[in-house]
Amino acid sequence: MNTERIALVAVVLALVIGGMATLFAPAVVTGPGNAPASAQATTTTDGGLAPLFGLALWATTILFGATAVIWILLTYVVGAGYEPPANEYGAEEVQVRIMTVDAAEVVQETVDSLPDRLTDVHVIAEEAIDVTGARVHAVPDSFECRAVRKGRAQEWARRTLDCEKEFVLYLDEDSVVESFAGLPDADVVQLREKPRRTGSTLSFLADVYRMGVQLEQRAFARLSIPLFAWGGGIAVRADLEDTVTWNRESLVEDTAFVWAAFAEHDIDFELADSVCRNEAPPSMYDILQQRRRWAAGNLQAARMLPLRYQLLTRLRNYAWALSPLVTVLVIPLSVLGVSVAHAGLFAAASLTLGLFTAFWFLRGVLYYGDRQVGWALALPLAPLVTVVHSMGTITGILDPPEQFRVTTKVGSEP
Repeated sequence: MNTERIALVAVVLALVIGGMATLFAPAVVTGPGNAPASAQATTTTDGGLAPLFGLALWATTILFGATAVIWILLTYVVGAGYEPPANEYGAEEVQVRIMTVDAAEVVQETVDSLPDRLTDVHVIAEEAIDVTGARVHAVPDSFECRAVRKGRAQEWARRTLDCEKEFVLYLDEDSVVESFAGLPDADVVQLREKPRRTGSTLSFLADVYRMGVQLEQRAFARLSIPLFAWGGGIAVRADLEDTVTWNRESLVEDTAFVWAAFAEHDIDFELADSVCRNEAPPSMYDILQQRRRWAAGNLQAARMLPLRYQLLTRLRNYAWALSPLVTVLVIPLSVLGVSVAHAGLFAAASLTLGLFTAFWFLRGVLYYGDRQVGWALALPLAPLVTVVHSMGTITGILDPPEQFRVTTKVGSEP
């Protein structure tokens, strides 16, 4: 376990142990004689274990606060006024490749959602499946390369399929295309996503929250390197794909491809106006494993980035991992009359970050449009939603998965 993981474990333990001790054994935290005389008394954590607990709370709050400030700068300064550029390439210049293991029914929905103008459609599968409206290719077991799982299938397709189009558009098996009017003149074009509910409501709300945070994507076209790429709908120039290739081992192959492309070439990135309705993870277990893979994969792939981007990637991952702990601890402690050092300042900082959490959730609801505005009524669940959103991140940092795990897909939007 490296130093970063040890530090993260120490902070988590300090927060959890300190919070539980303050609630159930306040004398341990505050020191003998400082425990409240009654349930209504106010406890100030200024003795006992208080310094460690207070330091952990403040460190986490400052970390999350720094991430929120960076988000504001990205979204409302760097990305201010960004609009997707006009489309200059029509469907006739696009080859579609849909990646799957063997989910025929799910893939069929995605194929059926494609506009008729997209005629060069291929399904890249691990097993032979029947799909109408597309050519199906099964990656042979004998094919070997450095990439694994999805990246291996993408690399096989790159080497094997003839492509005379300008762009290759990669879609995940569940990326139902809501709109597609072409692509702008850019080397990498990220399609927008709009997760749909397929199972767990909390899992879906976590993706709604993520859509609010993901407003920052509008700044990525103006950065020297985009901060991440979503593989459920991403188009790359065919000649760039052949130069960069997918032949690298990664849990986040699309982000790794984009980072490698920017590291090796002078290219540009744009956010499209096209939208994919991918599936939100159907269960709490699935969203945990999905976020776990994202966090671990991003930290692993960040090694190819310049130092300033490596630091930013780590800062953001650790902040998202730890941020819910402050909310989960501060709210019950405040209700019970327990405060930490510099209580007034800490309360103001916590309230500000709580408002950010509420804003991101409501911004995600607005992103879905009028038909989904009723989900705003779930705002009181925002603290719990942030826990659902982030629980996989801390798991991915502390216990990275050893292989790519495909998120369960159920098909058929409810």
